[in-house]
Amino acid sequence: MQNKNKTVVRSMDLLNLFLNHGKLSINEMVQLSGIPKTSVHRMIGSLEEMGFLHKDKDGIYSLGLLFLQFGNLVAERLDIRHIAFPVMEKLRDDIEHAVHLVLRDGQESIYIEKLDTNHPVRLFTKIGKKAPLYAGASSRTILAFLPDEEREAYLNEVELKPIGSGTIAGKEELRASLELTRKRGYSFSQSELENYTAELSAPIFDHSGQIIAALSTAGLEVQFGEEQLPEYIRKVRQAADEISRKLGCTAPLQR
Repeated sequence: MQNKNKTVVRSMDLLNLFLNHGKLSINEMVQLSGIPKTSVHRMIGSLEEMGFLHKDKDGIYSLGLLFLQFGNLVAERLDIRHIAFPVMEKLRDDIEHAVHLVLRDGQESIYIEKLDTNHPVRLFTKIGKKAPLYAGASSRTILAFLPDEEREAYLNEVELKPIGSGTIAGKEELRASLELTRKRGYSFSQSELENYTAELSAPIFDHSGQIIAALSTAGLEVQFGEEQLPEYIRKVRQAADEISRKLGCTAPLQR
């Protein structure tokens, strides 16, 4: 421990406990770490205050949402765009519609990569475009696969505002849509962000099985009819699963 701050090292030891234990009480942290209870109490107070730990109403601790922000930065540095790009190219050429890679950015989603189509009539989207997590297939895919507690916190706080004619207006309807997305492994939206448009999206998971991004294809509603949709769903899900595997996800992907 030479040249290392003892308090910092011990605080890291406490945080490392959560790699194998989702939630812990103070006594459990003391028992697992071997650190005196007074020291544990002092350190977790600081960690909670800084956002590294979250304490629920029963006094049980879990990792704070600050780690999600760090996780998103790490994911970007791994250059998920580089990993996803060839899969996106193949999907775009196969279905002949625009393909997007979408990440979470706080309470919104953000388009970080786009491959356009040569179709003469196409949807206008761009890299850097943002949308609220409740609106549009790709946003809702990310929201649907967030941890339950985090998703509910968002739903309790968010105010649903209409964007397009099909934007979901009620929270119970939104909850039902999120449940359906988790059940079938994809999300489909119509006229939610822009009238007469449609978007189909599937989740991308990282090495730990956590949602990290969404893959989507979008176009005009008339291009996503009942005849084409089942094949598009199959291909988008396959492409999203391929990217997940390239990111190290080994969890079963047949949702």
